[in-house]
Amino acid sequence: MQTCDYIVVGAGSAGSAVANRLSADPRNKVLLLEAGRASHPWSFIPIGMARLITNPEANWLYSSEPEASTNCRRLPVPRGKLLGGSSSINGMVFVRGQAQDFDTWAQMGNRGWSYSEVLPFFKRMESYAGEGDDAFRGREGPLRVTNPEPHDPLFATIIKAAAQVGIQHNPDYNGVSQEGVAMSQATIAGGRRMSTARCYLDPVRNRWNLQIETKALTEGLVLDGKRCTGVRYSVGGEVREARAARAVVVSAGAFNSPQLLELSGIGQPERLRNLGIEVRHELPGVGENLRDHYVPRTRWLVGKKGITFNDRARGLGLAHQVLRYALFRQGMLAMTGAPIRAFVCSREGLEAPDLMLGWIPMLFEPSPRGPKISRQSGLTLYAHAMRPESKGSVHITAADARRPPAINFNFLSSPPDAELTVRAVRIARSIMTAPAMTPLQVSETAPGADRTTDETRSSIGLRRPQKPPTTRWAPARWGPIRWQSSMPNFVSMALRACGSPMPRSCRRWHRAIPTHRRS
Repeated sequence: MQTCDYIVVGAGSAGSAVANRLSADPRNKVLLLEAGRASHPWSFIPIGMARLITNPEANWLYSSEPEASTNCRRLPVPRGKLLGGSSSINGMVFVRGQAQDFDTWAQMGNRGWSYSEVLPFFKRMESYAGEGDDAFRGREGPLRVTNPEPHDPLFATIIKAAAQVGIQHNPDYNGVSQEGVAMSQATIAGGRRMSTARCYLDPVRNRWNLQIETKALTEGLVLDGKRCTGVRYSVGGEVREARAARAVVVSAGAFNSPQLLELSGIGQPERLRNLGIEVRHELPGVGENLRDHYVPRTRWLVGKKGITFNDRARGLGLAHQVLRYALFRQGMLAMTGAPIRAFVCSREGLEAPDLMLGWIPMLFEPSPRGPKISRQSGLTLYAHAMRPESKGSVHITAADARRPPAINFNFLSSPPDAELTVRAVRIARSIMTAPAMTPLQVSETAPGADRTTDETRSSIGLRRPQKPPTTRWAPARWGPIRWQSSMPNFVSMALRACGSPMPRSCRRWHRAIPTHRRS
């Protein structure tokens, strides 16, 4: 049986950073476990995300449970299954949380989580290449973040159209203010994806005190009373066990982390007993309070030729894009999934934006190998509420780590979510029909310009295919949160499971780690 100081379960966006930081101290021996493979060839090329979205070699390929709000359809829930986790397959857009969100958490009693307290960590994590105030941006961190200029005529036109309806250009939405329209900042540099595997693990792979095991599926936590002392995992069918002298860090993501806790007997007693799992620690909040963004698409035809990538990425145009990437690491193959976005307020008087729009400069259709470019020329524009109130859950359905959990988003169950989504679509329409867009000969195809508010609500909620959710809010409540809730927290403001003791040896190391959105 292997023994180390720290075991980190999951080498995704969080786990890779934690393993890097812990192993920076040569006194710490760290074991990092990843259920997926080390890498995938398509992961390095930004446009390769289209080849990974349905690829079981790099994606857990989860799906949500059928719900009335989605017309009883199962929505795809892509999750990265390789080093870097979802940062190795996602759209690479870099968006910090709003300052107001962090300050609200702090006001609720979560010490250490105000924006002024987490800002140093945001700055420390990034190496930002772009104009911005160094009071808010970091220049020497491991995660490379770029901010492209709106040189493309299409993007410049959208920014001009947004200004015509009162949405001003914001050159740095991760700076002093988020509000406005902007090019998407991205974890792309030199035409390559900057996943956490690339930025946090690759530079430290030769550290003697860091052991990285891939294709290692963690099946359960080893508990001594209420203290976690190790993990049980399997590699190629062989069951292994490892012990941690100081701490086990569970960073398996918003779905696999609660799955692992329940498999280990931590959660709702009745649910666990019904699956034949011994209850080791009663913690009713495990798997509850899941929130995610419901992201409907609107589709727009563009009559002017040569503007969208439906025209520029076909035939000789595609050959040009491939050559441009091969020689200069530029062009369509080097860009993020939604290269332009806007953060807007649904009404006057708000302190911060509550809606987000994102433009994809092409129309595309589903296919077995992932999205493919449509023969029609157009744009895809998604619009959604940024702070959904609808709450769902994620729970295991069997005492087997290989069985996917049941994911219930409960989308649009809170009335304000549906109303805000309709408002977001309305603002999207105002931009796309602004005078600046007239030369592009734009026309709406979905949900349809002739739909009333009620018909729009129906179409985005029930009838139209939806964009898979792009951002996960961890199904956890943590800290002494003061709002009313019948479901207690299961993670404290120190990010440890409630009721579990923290070893004295790691108390000094434990500190807040800020979160950011990467869609």
